[in-house]
Amino acid sequence: MRGGGGRVHRSYSVVVFVVLASLDNVVIGIAPPLYGRIGDGLGVGRGEIAGVISVAYLASAVASVAWAYSGDRTDRKRLLMSGTLVWAAGTAGTALSANFVMFALAQLVAAAGLGAVSSVGFSVVTDLITPRRRGLVMAFFGLAQGVGSLTGTLLGGLVGNADWRRPFVVLTVAGLVATVAYLFTYDIRRGEAEPELADTADYDYRISRRDLPRILRNRSNVWLVAQGLTAQVAFGSLVWLPVLFTERARAQGYDDSTAVVVGTIFTTLFQLGGALSIIGGVIGDRLQRRTPRGRALVAAVGVLGALPFYAILFYVPMRIDVPNGGSSGAVAAAVLSSVVTEPTVALSLLTAFTALAFTSANSPNWFALIGDVNLPEHRGTVYSIGNLVNSLGRAGGNVLIGVAARALAGAFPPPLNYAAGLALFQLFFVPTGVMYWLASRTVPKDIADVHDTLLARAAANQDPRTAEGTARASN
Repeated sequence: MRGGGGRVHRSYSVVVFVVLASLDNVVIGIAPPLYGRIGDGLGVGRGEIAGVISVAYLASAVASVAWAYSGDRTDRKRLLMSGTLVWAAGTAGTALSANFVMFALAQLVAAAGLGAVSSVGFSVVTDLITPRRRGLVMAFFGLAQGVGSLTGTLLGGLVGNADWRRPFVVLTVAGLVATVAYLFTYDIRRGEAEPELADTADYDYRISRRDLPRILRNRSNVWLVAQGLTAQVAFGSLVWLPVLFTERARAQGYDDSTAVVVGTIFTTLFQLGGALSIIGGVIGDRLQRRTPRGRALVAAVGVLGALPFYAILFYVPMRIDVPNGGSSGAVAAAVLSSVVTEPTVALSLLTAFTALAFTSANSPNWFALIGDVNLPEHRGTVYSIGNLVNSLGRAGGNVLIGVAARALAGAFPPPLNYAAGLALFQLFFVPTGVMYWLASRTVPKDIADVHDTLLARAAANQDPRTAEGTARASN
């Protein structure tokens, strides 16, 4: 469906792409609270399920590179719809899995489709938003992904508490609804929001293999992609937060079912601080207007400033008072009331909010910087390469924290072994902050290069003969 492009249509399109980009994080968040239950249902251990999910992370990231490269050359809406249908088929297969092999294959199918959602969607959103407001809108893009993780955690811990298959059925329905929603989005052209191209009727440049050396020579891309490896090791370890709080509940005498609900609710509450990413995006926008180093510096301060607060969060004692063996609703209500009745819970929540307020500055500014330092036809591909590196780090953090927790169990009984492991893994934020600072030194030149290139192409487009020659040279 083409045409439209008015304010309402464009706003609808932004909302659709931002909200639906969260769905891949819903899938990521569903499984961790259910590792044990899925394993029991399929006759395997928790480690085997965690291994499949980690492989699925990587498969999704690898697939996203292919999806993004195709999106930078062809019709992006069609790719998004195709990818959504593929991952919906994978979640349906997961729900119907009769054994571990079927579960693993279905997760890989879902991962292949999910690769399209964030990478191609990112490329579209950057073309809908002007650079001045890119940080704010990308904050919502990142926030939607954080909400997706929370939604996945809730679906897994609450809806899947009695039957682990139910959350995957819900996701399948969501995928079908998403496909319909994509039909009515605006067909945005590449570079439409760039001020340099405001008077250009069309922008026909597409990525080609010959562009890859230019992308790799971009020093900002090197630092922005590399930081994701260490950052996501730290973030990936946080996937085990539900396990930490579940073990705390078990240590206080609660049964397995109650402990899982407690861990799920506490993790959800603590991650609500991710909503403060909007502030990080706004600060990045404002500082960027004063200096082209602004966004990178905000991200550097954010990841380094969070370190002490995460350390406190993992070790602060918590008193859990919920009805043992009660319904999920009763346990959830008791956890929520403890925020105002139990000082240790309130302190933990405040600490978590502060830590997430710092680290949430990372996401919107990283998204915006990828858009700032790359040409429109390169953004999806560069984002997907960064996403691949991020996924390597996230998968590593997810797996290695489990290994570390088991290794520390000899010296620290549960839940202290999980707390010690999580605190240790947050040190990976230190090299992340350093790489953001290094990126702040190269970003000004790379932004200026993009600006000059777009101006030259806009000028060439005014003369049809020159435009034809420039486009032929680019492709």
